[in-house]
Amino acid sequence: MRLIIIDGLDAVGKDTHAKLIKKKYEEKGERVVIRSHPESDNFFGRKAKKALLGRSKIDKLFASVFYMMDVLLSVKKYYHKNECDTLIMVRYLMGTAYLPSRLTRAAYTFFENFVPISDYMFFLDAPPSVLLERVKNRSEKEMFETFDELLKVRKKALLLAEHWNIVDTSGSPMDTFSHIERMLGRLDRRK
Repeated sequence: MRLIIIDGLDAVGKDTHAKLIKKKYEEKGERVVIRSHPESDNFFGRKAKKALLGRSKIDKLFASVFYMMDVLLSVKKYYHKNECDTLIMVRYLMGTAYLPSRLTRAAYTFFENFVPISDYMFFLDAPPSVLLERVKNRSEKEMFETFDELLKVRKKALLLAEHWNIVDTSGSPMDTFSHIERMLGRLDRRK
């Protein structure tokens, strides 16, 4: 099974590109499953979504912890099953970048040892100013959707993503996807 991980900050285009990747492989006749965290089909995902709309420090901690539990549940439910040819996990390890700085690296390393990783790990990136422009019309803003929070989390996430495929999503979705498609082609040829 091909495991594709799509991660990045809010409004960077994770779900958009996961759907485009899914379509690419389905057109080749593959069975593809997308798990976009936090999911609403389980307790941990629902709790993570609720915490993301809060504003307190405890909400930040709960959002990260419940989010990681949701990811672990998805891994257990889908990774070792033979239900698909390609499993796309959206929002996977980088949730640890939202933790306080002193916990970020340790939490990332801890969870990296409990979840499968792959050569198909994509960190979608864009400057906070671009991301804020994309979320400005949302009716509900999550706690991390401020310039200062995006700047702080992006800095930590880029350090964690040192071995990931980093993709700039500042341009149009189709230009970005063309770049991702070329990267997927190279990775598929190595497989």
